[in-house]
Amino acid sequence: MMNRSTGVDAALRWDGERLAILDQTLLPHREEWIELRGAADTAEAIRRLAVRGAPLIGIAAGYGLAMEIAGASGDAAQAMDALREARPTAVNLAWAVDRVWAAAETGGAEAARAEAERIEAQETRASAAIATNGADLLAGARRILTHCNTGALATGGSGSALAVIRELAVRGEVEVLASETRPLLQGARLTVWELARDNIPVTLLVDGAAAGLMRRGEVDAVIVGCDRVAANGDVANKVGTYAHALAARAAGIPFVVAGPTSSVDPQLPGGDSIEIEERDAEEVRRPGGELVTLPDVAVRNPAFDVTPAELVSAFVCERGVAQPPSAEAIAALL
Repeated sequence: MMNRSTGVDAALRWDGERLAILDQTLLPHREEWIELRGAADTAEAIRRLAVRGAPLIGIAAGYGLAMEIAGASGDAAQAMDALREARPTAVNLAWAVDRVWAAAETGGAEAARAEAERIEAQETRASAAIATNGADLLAGARRILTHCNTGALATGGSGSALAVIRELAVRGEVEVLASETRPLLQGARLTVWELARDNIPVTLLVDGAAAGLMRRGEVDAVIVGCDRVAANGDVANKVGTYAHALAARAAGIPFVVAGPTSSVDPQLPGGDSIEIEERDAEEVRRPGGELVTLPDVAVRNPAFDVTPAELVSAFVCERGVAQPPSAEAIAALL
């Protein structure tokens, strides 16, 4: 029986031996928990987006490897590689797996479990600090546009960009514009669900409507999360982010990126070197399972895009704010 819930509206539960995840592919219509027992089923849950969000897949992968090591049921090194490769763009995944593996090499299964728990605790603390730092930065902004899902379903704690929005709502009135985030609709399915549970006013819009609303002065600021931040401040995030950044620059409004330092890859000099995951064409041809185009049309389905640092007003993390982000500013936070 899973008895310890993590975060606010937590998306995973750990009881010291087994991990349970809230299957995000079924939201918002069904809330179903799945128990995971090792690296293979954890990697599969990450690949099919049952558990998602850069910080959260790091946490889940850490527990998946710890369970595999404790079970001693196969080749742990192979299991580690399978987890690292489950999704290539988010740096948190490899970061967490490598930490748990290093702990296991020196202290065995118990050390691996303890390290996985430390990662979760660290990410939960980071979320709380990001909320404060981001809300301080955006004090006075009332109409906030966000993209994809960056709440408790994607992180430890209450989120990254969505944690900032939650803190702004605690401090005063805030209205959220949530873009659908096609093709898998994480904004429509997940962000709207989270904000509705918090009684925070939210309006859903198609991704292509955001630029026009910014131009008309209906948005005070844009805040998004991140899957990988390069050493120079370039940001990989859910596909569509780059378009929002361009529109925000044209409209003269802040474009803020929020995420924990676990999403920063100091070994990567710039965003052009970030591997962009290409997902199954059927996600585009059959959104929701229903064919909406010709069955054999060619499809490009990049899951992420890269926003250059010069389009980012500020990067907010648990250690402070890089405003604007640059190689020097990012290094200072690390």
